[in-house]
Amino acid sequence: MTLPFPAHRIRAQAQVLGFNLVGLAPAHPSPHLQAYLDWLAARQNGPMGYMGRPDRVARRRDLNVILPGAQTLIMVGLDYHTLRLPRAVAEDPARGRIAAYAWGRDYHALMLPRLKALAGWLQAESAAPVASRVYVDTGAILERSHAQQAGLGFIGKNTMLIHRRRGSDFFLGEVLSSLVCDAYDTPEAPSLCGRCARCLNACPTQAFPQPYVLDARRCISLLTIEHAGWIDRALRARMGNWVFGCDVCQVVCPWQRFAIQTLETDFYPLDSDRAAPPLVELLELTPQTFARRFAGSAVVRAGRDQLVRNACVAAGNSGQAALAARLEALLRGDPSSVVRGHAGWALARLAGSAARPALRAALDRDPDADTRSDLGLTLEELGLSNTKLS
Repeated sequence: MTLPFPAHRIRAQAQVLGFNLVGLAPAHPSPHLQAYLDWLAARQNGPMGYMGRPDRVARRRDLNVILPGAQTLIMVGLDYHTLRLPRAVAEDPARGRIAAYAWGRDYHALMLPRLKALAGWLQAESAAPVASRVYVDTGAILERSHAQQAGLGFIGKNTMLIHRRRGSDFFLGEVLSSLVCDAYDTPEAPSLCGRCARCLNACPTQAFPQPYVLDARRCISLLTIEHAGWIDRALRARMGNWVFGCDVCQVVCPWQRFAIQTLETDFYPLDSDRAAPPLVELLELTPQTFARRFAGSAVVRAGRDQLVRNACVAAGNSGQAALAARLEALLRGDPSSVVRGHAGWALARLAGSAARPALRAALDRDPDADTRSDLGLTLEELGLSNTKLS
């Protein structure tokens, strides 16, 4: 009979590999499984249809569907807090904001090799064969819930995992293993938010219908990263200058005062332009310049068209009249129909009635029906009736 593996050795090895947090939990179903199913039933996953795929639901119900014989979840955390962006830069209307986790190198590139090394070490050190699967937010695992069960933090009203002594600026990863351990960590309290509701009140798009529930259809992070199509017109003006992700519900959280500066230099931005790039530069991106500028960054996940679309929305909210010429150029000839439509909306926000000729001309010539529809609504908002929508 194989003896249980010493949990303290796993924790020590995870720390050797550079992880700041490590906790062990039995591979049981998440205690938040029903909340996840209710979230799907309310369609609050929005365009993230993969979250509700039957095969993925089955995996979240039973981790043995992912790994037959699963016994243990090794949950790890890696700090990414680097610096606080100067207010003058963060609130500069001529700049677009990128969420802090994406300022430097893509975290997947740092974490996955370490998790694989941890899994390999488990196999080498165990007296019996060990099967493992490793993930960094890519598996059908309710990882925040499992991390709470492994003692890594509590779930905040903003749905983030929050650690008592380091806030929420850390990435999660996990090793799902067939290994049985001799001890498991005590779950953290379900929540320590008390009566605080700063995150709920600060959300620009009111994406929290109630505490601990995020309506992803209204979340700026979802809209700028996961959602590739047309952004709800009612939400565009609320998105401020965010072009990739959003940090608002984390920044206002009182627990963030405990955020620990990471030792991972790859997570630091090279300069302020990496954290908050000038909008004019984003509006001028081509597929080639986008690929060069954001190589190795999580921002590549959005793609050029989506990032330029986001920059159009930020430009429309900026009040920077100097951006109008670039928006008009995008409206007139960008290859992406979605970019053209959002550029028209932004141009109208900046130029008002002076944008009518350009919008009218674009409406008459644009080959895409959805773009014409969006431009038509923009013209209607400017007070021009009898717009041509077909």
